[in-house]
Amino acid sequence: MSQPCRCTASEHVPKRVVLTGGPGAGKTAVLEIVRRHFCDHIAVLPEAAGIIYGGGFPRRTSLEGRKAAQRAIFCVERQLEAVAAAERTAALDLCDRGTLDGLAYWPSEARSFFEETGTTRERELERYAAVIHLRTPPAGAGYNQQNPLRIESAQEAAEIDERIALAWSGHPRRFFIDNAQEFLSKAAAAIDIIRREVPSCCR
Repeated sequence: MSQPCRCTASEHVPKRVVLTGGPGAGKTAVLEIVRRHFCDHIAVLPEAAGIIYGGGFPRRTSLEGRKAAQRAIFCVERQLEAVAAAERTAALDLCDRGTLDGLAYWPSEARSFFEETGTTRERELERYAAVIHLRTPPAGAGYNQQNPLRIESAQEAAEIDERIALAWSGHPRRFFIDNAQEFLSKAAAAIDIIRREVPSCCR
């Protein structure tokens, strides 16, 4: 349950921020804290991959099957962001992953990802005001598979985490949050960055 806000603006020009990271990095927990403790002008956009796979989209291992899934995820992410931007009710749209995360899961060269999604790396980077990257913890230091949609081993998760870091390379405002012995310290670091991104009227 979000908190009431003293901001009286009838609409906002929302700032778009990405929270990303490899599997098991803690995004879900951080976003739940935001939902509960930030004001109702902070919108948390759901993860497009969760919508796609949770809705029954098949997880194929073939080249074309994997490409199809990433194209679908890209389109859903774009539409989630488009609706939030058009409604103008939020001052900050916090995205559970962004469009360039798909590049980390793309089973072919980067050039074909941009060709098949009809965009460029530069265009996608420009769409986000900041990128907050939670690093995936190693095996034995916090990584788990409690999420039923999480199928990666700790090693696979670490490799994806590195590919995500590469996918977002070039963004001028990127923040990395390393794993911590106590997850609350990691979450607090993420929350602090998110709070600084919230416009002053709703902070």
